[in-house]
Amino acid sequence: MSLVKLTIKGISYSQTQNGAYALILNEVDGERKLPIVIGAFEAQSIAIALEKEIKPPRPLTHDLFKNFADRFDIVVKQVIIHKLVDGVFYSSIICERDKIEEIIDARTSDAIALALRFSAPIFTYMNILDKAGIYLKGPSETAEQDDDLDGVLSTPETFGTEESNQAGDTYTKHSLSELHELLENAVQDEDYEKAAKIRDEISKRE
Repeated sequence: MSLVKLTIKGISYSQTQNGAYALILNEVDGERKLPIVIGAFEAQSIAIALEKEIKPPRPLTHDLFKNFADRFDIVVKQVIIHKLVDGVFYSSIICERDKIEEIIDARTSDAIALALRFSAPIFTYMNILDKAGIYLKGPSETAEQDDDLDGVLSTPETFGTEESNQAGDTYTKHSLSELHELLENAVQDEDYEKAAKIRDEISKRE
């Protein structure tokens, strides 16, 4: 299976659920975005890592892990989002110490928070992106939406809700055609947290 490199676009505020956030990953050589609903602490940790100028007075848990790893010469080489089951993403952290490579299972939000701190690349498999990626139609539309999205990302303010990417009961009564229409509207509105939940409901049925 071929790996696809991803970059972090940032964190999008939910327009439908108070305190919810979606981490937006971009396909490097394409136009698809991969939204992942993340927990409060991880959202804050990722946002702080994205804003290089922000230095917490005491290390966050991911900063502590980085300090611990540096002290014992452990390097995070890369992060791979390797599985998607029932709307939940699973990831692996590829580490190296004394030229010995180790693979550690991790929640995707934790893995990405660490990847940022180690400047490590993030990858996923093509089949996961094919299943869960969201297309933005047309280059001009993509550029316009990206410009709008830039204004609402990477702000480490109030975060809430536990990590969950499950589609709620809200979408179970809709038909597939209605879900696809809702998905398109959510993407147009840049409500990626909502789009991720609709996408998961579609994936369950297809």
